[in-house]
Amino acid sequence: MPGPRPVSRPTLEAVAARAGVSRATASRVVNGGAGVRGPLAERVRKAVEELGYVPNQAARTLVTRRNEAIAVVVAEPEARFFADPFFARQVRGISRELTAHDNQLVLLLTGGESDHERVGRYLAGGHVDGALIFSLHADDPLTGLAGQAGVPVVVGGRPTWQDHDQGRRTLYVDCDNRGGARDAVRHLLGLGRRRIAHIAGPLDQPASVDRLNGFRDVLPEGGGTLIAEGDFTAEGGARAMAALLERSPDLDAVFIASDLMASGALHMLRTAGRRIPQDVAVVGFDDMISVAEWTDPPLTTVHQDIEEMGRLMARLLLRTLEPPAPAGAPAVPALASIVTPTRLVVRASA
Repeated sequence: MPGPRPVSRPTLEAVAARAGVSRATASRVVNGGAGVRGPLAERVRKAVEELGYVPNQAARTLVTRRNEAIAVVVAEPEARFFADPFFARQVRGISRELTAHDNQLVLLLTGGESDHERVGRYLAGGHVDGALIFSLHADDPLTGLAGQAGVPVVVGGRPTWQDHDQGRRTLYVDCDNRGGARDAVRHLLGLGRRRIAHIAGPLDQPASVDRLNGFRDVLPEGGGTLIAEGDFTAEGGARAMAALLERSPDLDAVFIASDLMASGALHMLRTAGRRIPQDVAVVGFDDMISVAEWTDPPLTTVHQDIEEMGRLMARLLLRTLEPPAPAGAPAVPALASIVTPTRLVVRASA
């Protein structure tokens, strides 16, 4: 017995007929073109809604020169991306902003040189209107590949490279990493702690360097045996904490460059028989609720609004894609990079 016949999709001709306009007029309205009077455009939009018409994306792109798709490029392998809740929060902020502007998010992860080549080819293929790139490491080629592809870029985090074209500076969104680190260390000093250590993130990433520099701003003599490098994972935080305890068993506080590393460090301190905060006070960085409120004890940490930073990245990129203002229109302020504030959130660990 034959199955039901597939329901035919409404056509642009049907929309034009329902609205009482020509096919060309209906096409201009549906595909975002200009030059259609308000009442006619409203009739077309009403016909689209009534018929459930879905525009052909290829035709729309020919008219608008836009794909309405944005690449989100994370310079980390899959295992790291899916294990760290930081990335989920940032991508959620990006997704919400893009969705609000009817843009599609295309997620691209990189774990090595072959992935860089793949991403470069994709960006050069004209599939997306721009790229949001974050978690960059030193000498990472991703922004250069995007530039070669002619794709506008906004970077998550302070760039570490010099812009060769002074007329086109790299736009970025970051938090006040250095200031937040200073607040963390001053808080520990205010508690009477004097042997304060630091677990840094990977020092090929600017956020880690900025947080280390903030630590040194307050404790210029701090260093050597009181600094260990981690990798922004719980396991890396535990390893770094073990190394610090071996080198400086008399330490009484530690500022850690991420909440995830702090969770591992707290576990290592308890394993070593140290009471928190009585013996060792601990401060993290990020204020990821899924981590900070569930550590034992709950973690004092530096808050950065990760989701909002994602939203700001997407908003800044979408603004770069807006058409230039017509002659005679009021001047539009130049786009500028954004640095968001941080604040200390005090819980039981310090």
